[in-house]
Amino acid sequence: MLTPKFLLINKPAGPTSHDIVDYLRKITGIKKIGHAGTLDPFASGLLLVAVGRESTKEISKFVGLDKEYLATLKLGAVSDTYDRTGNVKKLKSARWQGNCKNIKIQKQEIERVLKKFIGEQEQIPPMFSAKKVGGKKLYDLARKGIEIKRKPQKIVIYNIKLKNLDQVGGRLSLIVSCSSGTYIRTLAHDIGQALGCGAYLEELVRTKIGDFKLEDALEIGRLTRDNWREFCINVDRWLN
Repeated sequence: MLTPKFLLINKPAGPTSHDIVDYLRKITGIKKIGHAGTLDPFASGLLLVAVGRESTKEISKFVGLDKEYLATLKLGAVSDTYDRTGNVKKLKSARWQGNCKNIKIQKQEIERVLKKFIGEQEQIPPMFSAKKVGGKKLYDLARKGIEIKRKPQKIVIYNIKLKNLDQVGGRLSLIVSCSSGTYIRTLAHDIGQALGCGAYLEELVRTKIGDFKLEDALEIGRLTRDNWREFCINVDRWLN
């Protein structure tokens, strides 16, 4: 039996996860490549990639692993995609007036609100997502202006830590530990609603997949036709 080959890639913001897979197909000469969890184009961070038929057969053992993210929320506005790539609408409220000196949400209140999101819960997938309903991807319908009812799915938010509050720019930086299948964009939107000022996801970095860490990942540009095998990681303990 061939040894499964996996790579830890640090995906930059911009390319899709599929773009990364296509690039790896070119430098490895292997068509059968998959990854354990999509990152949106605007997001960056850890991508666990299986290279070769034997490896992709095992990918299901990694897809469901818990995740960790560094998320930056922009306050005082909402987006139809729940992130910076959508149509952004600034909000006027007593809590946030779009003026850097007028933010009226303090750290203690934010931390109280974040605690309410910790635990097992149901989350409705956003319309702008790759999730399929009736064989159709939701984002294909959303781009046509069609919104359909989505079934909520069970997720777990293990912890949310406030990393930074930028009162001047109206931004929150959060470290989120969660179960697979959690939409951080939806979480950002819901936190904004709970704070009463609105919010959307401005930046997202995936820092962990299970025990795999971003700090151990490679910049895609470091891989070549000659050296990529040298960077394959040992995943034997996950396959037993």
